[in-house]
Amino acid sequence: MESLLQSPSQVFSVLAVAALVLLVIVTSGVIYLTAVEWRDRRRRKRDSGTAKKKS
Repeated sequence: MESLLQSPSQVFSVLAVAALVLLVIVTSGVIYLTAVEWRDRRRRKRDSGTAKKKS
């Protein structure tokens, strides 16, 4: 491992890539959870509307 990260610029490059990867992962997770919540909210609203019509 020592031979891979000999200069400070290499360390910063590795950290920058790791930060970018984590940023993409977290952003993807937030987008996924937002889409799932939106879909569930639409489904709940639709289901409650059909339940009221049946009564």
